[in-house]
Amino acid sequence: MKYPIGTQTFSTIIEEGMVYVDKTDLVYQLAQKRICFFCRPRRFGKSLLISTLESYFKGEKELFKGLKIEELEKEWKQYPVFRIDFSQGGYEVEDNLRKELDKYLTQWERRLGIQKQIDKLGSRFSDIIAEAHRQTGMKVAVLIDEYDKPLLDVLMEPMEAENRAVLKEFYGTFKSADEHLRFVLLTGVTKFSQVSVFSGFNQPEDISMKSEFDALCGITKDELVSYFDKEIEAMAEKRKCPKEEMYIRLKKQYDGYHFSEWMTDIFNPFSVLNALNDRKLDDYWFVSGTPTYLMRLLDRGKTNMQEIVGRQYEKNYFMDYKADTEDPLAMIYQSGYLTIKGYDETRGQYKLDFPNDEVKNGFVTLLANNYCGRRNDPKNLVLDINDMLRQCRLDDMRDALSGFFASIPYNAYYQERAWSYESHYHYTFYLIFRLLSCYTTFTEKENSRGRADMIVETTDYVYIFEFKLDGTAAEALKQIEDKGYAEPYAADSRKLFKFGVAFSSEKKNIVEWEVV
Repeated sequence: MKYPIGTQTFSTIIEEGMVYVDKTDLVYQLAQKRICFFCRPRRFGKSLLISTLESYFKGEKELFKGLKIEELEKEWKQYPVFRIDFSQGGYEVEDNLRKELDKYLTQWERRLGIQKQIDKLGSRFSDIIAEAHRQTGMKVAVLIDEYDKPLLDVLMEPMEAENRAVLKEFYGTFKSADEHLRFVLLTGVTKFSQVSVFSGFNQPEDISMKSEFDALCGITKDELVSYFDKEIEAMAEKRKCPKEEMYIRLKKQYDGYHFSEWMTDIFNPFSVLNALNDRKLDDYWFVSGTPTYLMRLLDRGKTNMQEIVGRQYEKNYFMDYKADTEDPLAMIYQSGYLTIKGYDETRGQYKLDFPNDEVKNGFVTLLANNYCGRRNDPKNLVLDINDMLRQCRLDDMRDALSGFFASIPYNAYYQERAWSYESHYHYTFYLIFRLLSCYTTFTEKENSRGRADMIVETTDYVYIFEFKLDGTAAEALKQIEDKGYAEPYAADSRKLFKFGVAFSSEKKNIVEWEVV
């Protein structure tokens, strides 16, 4: 099987016999609309979608032979297509965005025989669209890939305002040229509706959370079985495990994305194809790069993932983005590091959490390194703690954690995260234990009388932690008893341990550790 790794051109995939997960029924359904916006995380197949639509609107019927759309489309009309790919440019330098757009417009003007008479980008594009309609008698399709990259490149930088103004002018074309348009699609990672990018024309229809387009990009479980069952069987043989087990591993590592309340499971296509090609599980999507815009946002803010994940939100909190270091939730979600994990129809609220192990382990490791100022990968510590929890070596775990706290340089912390705050130690524990993929970790788990600082559940044990800053371990244990944090486990067959952990703001470490 030839995998289209690094290939995002529909015609190349078809002509060279690469595997193509047939989404053309959804492509056809999308093509019946007029002006749409669609956001998905990076490397989720948005560019391939744009390329497929380009071939469709150009009427390249032979490329679609044998695909689902062949039974749906009967006319195969040829429309003028104008495609812009912002992913190739760098927009941090003044006027780079204008120059990039000018290149596209100049090329199209030459193709149509238009003499440039004005400098305004939006007016030129409007004239191009109108002339293409006049010459061909067919309305125009406009496809814009990574529409938001010119903004993400300069997020929270002085150039952001300039690039936003250029895009606002350019996208205003779609209002003046409305009568000449057959179809418009803008794809990207983020929805910048709150920063006036789209205010120059009628708001596009946002299909990002429409259930009928959940699987427009990505791979469903049914598609995984239908297209790759033999490949997964071969992968299982190489890894010396049953095929059913390999499916479970793939799901745990790469599945778990949901883009609407219908909770359709979507596998990350980039990671799945790379894993099948290499026949091993690895962190392909995460190690392919953390966006610089997200790193800037996290570095400048006070992001505490413990306060973000596993919580309920209304849709507007994570779908409409406004650059805000105090509340990076929307950017983290739209970038693919969180996804929908539940929907409360009564409240109209969505639960957000990490989609899968690849994302969780990679992102939490990134946060741990950033937060704790450690150059060494904390995964070694996590592996050690994993063994200690499994073997119930609780004193060894205390020593390992004390060593970890001692290794954190004092200057690694933001002013807002001073050592005098108990939440600082709590969050460090959270980051470490969140990396334990095989165990369930709860923080601030509520009961009728309060919230336990942290609870870790394993196959054989339940560990309840309570933290005290400049207090005593005895006080922490007393709170566990007084608040009844262990009561939900009264009938549980697993052995339960209660931890009272006291930190010293002076010594910046664990000073008391009692277990009962």
